[in-house]
Amino acid sequence: MSMPTTSTAPLLRVSGLKKYFASGTRGSPPVKAVDDVSFEINEGQTLGLVGESGCGKSTTGRSVLRLIEPTEGAVNFMGQDLGALSSSNLRGMRRNMQMVFQDPFASLNPRMTIGEVLEEPLIVHQLFDRATRKRKVSEILDVVGLSQSYAGRHPHEFSGGQRQRVGIARAIITRPKLVVADEAVSALDVSIQAQILNLLSALQKELGLTYLFVSHDLAVIRHVSDSIGVMYLGRMVEYGNCASVYSAPKHPYTQALLSAIPREHPDQVRQRIVLQGSIPSPTAPPTGCHFHPRCASCMDICKTQAPPPVQTAPGEYVTCHLYR
Repeated sequence: MSMPTTSTAPLLRVSGLKKYFASGTRGSPPVKAVDDVSFEINEGQTLGLVGESGCGKSTTGRSVLRLIEPTEGAVNFMGQDLGALSSSNLRGMRRNMQMVFQDPFASLNPRMTIGEVLEEPLIVHQLFDRATRKRKVSEILDVVGLSQSYAGRHPHEFSGGQRQRVGIARAIITRPKLVVADEAVSALDVSIQAQILNLLSALQKELGLTYLFVSHDLAVIRHVSDSIGVMYLGRMVEYGNCASVYSAPKHPYTQALLSAIPREHPDQVRQRIVLQGSIPSPTAPPTGCHFHPRCASCMDICKTQAPPPVQTAPGEYVTCHLYR
């Protein structure tokens, strides 16, 4: 799926991204985890990817960073095609693109102290001498709200929120341009979620970070995002300014998702849209529009032809036959 591009060059431009996995059974079709996804993120902005579990949003984030190799498509970052970079050149580029993982405990080596965890990216990218690296570790702990004395402790000695602060510190210690946050707050208590979100927001303003924020939580996405991409079964069904998408969603799937958000006030009236059925298997997705078996507005063309992206406003698109 190709989308019209903006006149100014974004920091990250993803075009026609696909990631297929072998199903494990000989002769079976592949699992189309990400199927022709395109989007852009301008420097200093946040794009939120949202959708039900299994829609491909985490795979999209990992494919962008080449933590897993895309099957097809182009990822242009800082004016360079990441797919065309050699291993050595990609290694050098990685200091500019980092990731915050969903599980803060599993993503930290339990045998390493926090100081060693944070110093490792600086060693890998051959940044600074030893004394300067130690100072940078102390500085970054202070930046994320942790005591410098914690550098000698191990991950099991911290709470979930503290471990996620360590994960964020590790991601930003090389001063990257892009951070992919993969469900960065979903494993945390609600009160701790707010603290981490506020920290990410403050770091973005202070360091000029650009975020690709992956979450299934619509309230979180609304809080952190400038633009939003709604994914369903590997495809981007709606993409645009966050405020516009939340106030006037176009795609029936987006409308159903937003109708499930709890009311902000008891007197607020909102019609709940209940989707019928469950998400089809990505190994055998429906023909045409993947959403048509669950869509109340389904037409005959939806069952046979995949809808192309239709521009509904500058920088906003929806893949739905209702808008052709």
